[in-house]
Parts: sequence; C-alpha cells; structure tokens
Amino acid sequence: MRKIGFALILLLAAASSLAGCSSSGETNEAKNGKLKIYTTIFPLEDFTKKIGGNLVEVESVYPPNTDAHSFEPSTKTMVKIAEGDAFIYTGAGIEGFADKAAETLKNEDVEIVKAAEGIELAKSAAHSHEGEAGHDEHSEEAAHEGHEHGDTDPHVWLDPIRSIQMAENIKNALVKKHPEGKETFEKNFAELKANLEKLDKEYKDTLSKMDKKEILVSHAAYGYWQERYGIEQISIMGLSASDEPSQKQISSIIKDAKAHGIKHVIFEKNISSKLSEIVQNEIGATPLTVSNLESVTEEDAKNSEDYFSLMRKNLETLKIALTE
Repeated sequence: MRKIGFALILLLAAASSLAGCSSSGETNEAKNGKLKIYTTIFPLEDFTKKIGGNLVEVESVYPPNTDAHSFEPSTKTMVKIAEGDAFIYTGAGIEGFADKAAETLKNEDVEIVKAAEGIELAKSAAHSHEGEAGHDEHSEEAAHEGHEHGDTDPHVWLDPIRSIQMAENIKNALVKKHPEGKETFEKNFAELKANLEKLDKEYKDTLSKMDKKEILVSHAAYGYWQERYGIEQISIMGLSASDEPSQKQISSIIKDAKAHGIKHVIFEKNISSKLSEIVQNEIGATPLTVSNLESVTEEDAKNSEDYFSLMRKNLETLKIALTE
C-alpha cells in the first residue's frame, strides 16, 4: 500500500481549514432531517443505507471502478466529508488516505467510524500457492506487504459473518448521532444480520460440495473465502493490485495452476491486469470476473446492485471456476 505523501497531508489540512471556513454552523441533519454520511468501500455505503433507511443520506467518496488501495481524495471531497455528520471507513488498512484524513478531521463536527473495529482480521494469504521454488520468494514478498497491512488481510467485508460486526458498528454510530432513530436502526440491522447469515449459509452449502478447491485470482483479496469456506486462492498479485510478481514468480504461479488443472483466471471489475492476461494465455484458461466490492461499476450502479446481489454473482463465478 502506498504511504501518504507530504503533499496529501497538506491537502488534508487545507481541506479541514476550508471546511471550517465554509461551515454555516448548521448540521446536515438540521437542514433536511437526515444524517449525511460519507463512506469509503461499497459495502459500507450499502450497509449504512440499509440500516439507516430514510433517516440517512449516504454517499461513497469513491467514484465507480476505484481501487481502494490507491484512491486519494480531492480537497473538495475532504470539505464535503468535514461538513457531514459521519465518515465511515473500514479501519482495516485498505484505504490509504483514511487514517490521515480521520486525524485531520478529528477537530471537526463529524463522527469518525472504523467499521472493522473489534474484528479479528485474517492473516494475510497473499501469493498462496505451492510452487516450491517460488514459494519462499513469494513468502518473503508477502511478509513485506503484510507488514504494511499489519500482517492481516484488509478485505474483511468479503466474509459475511465478519460483516455482521461491521454492520453493528455502523448501527451503533447511527444511534449515537441520531438517538431518536434507534428503533429504526435496530430493526433494520436485525434484518441485515439475518440476510448476512443466510448468505454465509449459501456460500457454505455451495462450496462444501465442490471437489476442487483452488482458484486462480488476479490479486490476493480472497483470504476470507479461503479461511471460512476452504477455497485456496492462487494469486498473481498481492493484497494490493500494484504488488506485481517477478518473472520467476509468474513461472511458479503458472506451474501451480497447471498442477491443479485450473481452467479459469478470475479477473476483477475495477482492476485491469496485463500480468493476469499473460498467465491466462500461458495456461490456456478462459476468463471469469468477480467483484471485490471495493467499489462498483457504473453498470452495477445503474442496475441497482447491492452487496448481496454482487456476492451471489461472485458465488456463481466460483461455482464455474470450481467445477469446470
């Protein structure tokens, strides 16, 4: 993950100052009766909408097709966040700008919410494959990258069960900001929790029947599926899609893929990868696509896709990858 540059720190500080100057002294809630919430990754936006109902107005700071690891906000975006009622991010290490932004915004009248607070994150499974020659080298790079992520996988929202805790943290933040809406927030959270438990069961029931367990993915975002459902990811790139393997490592990945009889390379909607295309051609595989849910495409937004519809589409992709 990229480190925050000095220029960005100045930008955030300037944004905070601008927010203070531009504030009318009246909260968004007072203006329209709704809490104005800004979020990062798509599941946080979707969960907040589902829990908040008609008592909230929610907007993600991510444009369509954004790579969460590399996004940096504009001054205008920072001013908007500062004028909101709450800013919700994972706090799991994926949003490169968010911790610094939260520090800058601490003196503003905006609630800062780490949705993954209190959740035990999975250990990094970056570059998980069996090529003996490449394994040590991959492990060394994974360890380096894991150090930047705290040795953990930040893609926690891909686990429906851990997502329940994220949703509860969001619910608690909404109750704190708008106590009068507690009954609504509690009711909507209970419904969301039940749906997340149902989704987890669908994944377990489907994937437990698969004889094959290995998938070849463009980047190592799927450690939570590996931990909870026994799916082994062979990843071409690391936890961040900018972490590219060496030629030797690519050869090892290709060897692993052939050894497991893998016939598909799974690409992601928001990340293009020439290296994944090279591996695909080398093993004669066909492409499949999943959503890592960091952000949604314009088409997804147009079709009103939500967390559950995208996760179920991902499950259908996994079924193809593990049966053909």
